[in-house]
Amino acid sequence: MKRINVDFQNKNGERLGGILQLPPDRDPHNFALFAHCFTCTKNLIAIRNISTELTRAGFGVLRFDFTGLGDSEGDFAETNFSGNVDDLVAAADFLRENYMAPSLLIGHSLGGAASIFAADRLPDVKAVATIGAPSDPVHVRHLLKEDHEEIERKGKALVDIGGRDFTIKKQFLDDLENYSMSEIVRHFKKSLLIMHSPQDRIVGIKNAEELFKAAFHPKSFVSLDGADHLLSDAQDSLYVGHVIAAWASRYVPIPAERTLKSKSRVTADLDSEDIFTTHIAAGSHSLVADEPVEVGGKDYGPSPYDYLASGLAACTAMTMQMYARHKKWDLQNVTVHIKHSREHAADCQNSEKPSAKIDTFTKEIEMHGPLSDEQRSRLMEIADRCPVHKTLSSEIRIRSEQA
Repeated sequence: MKRINVDFQNKNGERLGGILQLPPDRDPHNFALFAHCFTCTKNLIAIRNISTELTRAGFGVLRFDFTGLGDSEGDFAETNFSGNVDDLVAAADFLRENYMAPSLLIGHSLGGAASIFAADRLPDVKAVATIGAPSDPVHVRHLLKEDHEEIERKGKALVDIGGRDFTIKKQFLDDLENYSMSEIVRHFKKSLLIMHSPQDRIVGIKNAEELFKAAFHPKSFVSLDGADHLLSDAQDSLYVGHVIAAWASRYVPIPAERTLKSKSRVTADLDSEDIFTTHIAAGSHSLVADEPVEVGGKDYGPSPYDYLASGLAACTAMTMQMYARHKKWDLQNVTVHIKHSREHAADCQNSEKPSAKIDTFTKEIEMHGPLSDEQRSRLMEIADRCPVHKTLSSEIRIRSEQA
């Protein structure tokens, strides 16, 4: 997976810090935008796990810190729910201007409520997934019930949330009164997935019921049975990411997998705009070849020479294990390391000329198991008799014909 540190400005000109996660082997087919929970940051382990699962499914994911939190500028005490919604819209604008407009919004807890309101302002968003979200933003008042009177009386209070102190001002609470979740979801024209744990002690399951009843179809509910509000168990957050990716595939446009019509066992296909990223059909298998970033590629797959070396390594290992089974020798594991280089031909009269260099593959072989010295020696001989080794060592003729 690829991670890129990014930053963009909110409506007040303050810098917001984020991380863009991208699939390791392809261009993203869609982008998702993640809104973290109240006073959390983009680096919450659960958020990272969910993002990772989405990138494995081909999504690009932007997770960022709301104003005044984590790596983002601004004073948290001066923020409110309206500001969170504005920050999400700013993040979506950043994606649209630099990559692709997000089609999926994901929000955790109060971030789920913010995602719904932000999605209503973003026409490119097709689907929204909420995790442990309140049925109304005003639910946050329950988290502050011990400090509510002081906030009302003094206009602000220092509040302990999750072991950290935050200054909450009265304007924050007043702003929450301006938002009605039930009202907006009644007119919501996006697909909605509500995920909630029956054991959530921070935002009770009743919130999911109220939200689901208020929303129109298409809507879905998934119970996160046994999970806590912050998805502290990694298995819970990985499951959430996997489910969101599968669910969203029904509502966001995902192009069909590229398939090649092959007249032979192996076919390679490359469009001009893909630079080096080449799609390969090898029998019933789909592969991708590419070049490293430093030479202009995207590093979405092994280079052609890597594939060549891989074939030699795999064939060597297969041949040695096949021989050991035939001899009933206990070769428990064989590992073949391949190094490729270009060296001067020692027996060439013009060995100093660049054209005199020859390709050299060096095989470093590890054998594990109770083998005698004689057996190991014999297996090293067999290693050089694998079919790919013989092919590369023989004269090779390659014919090119125009199709």
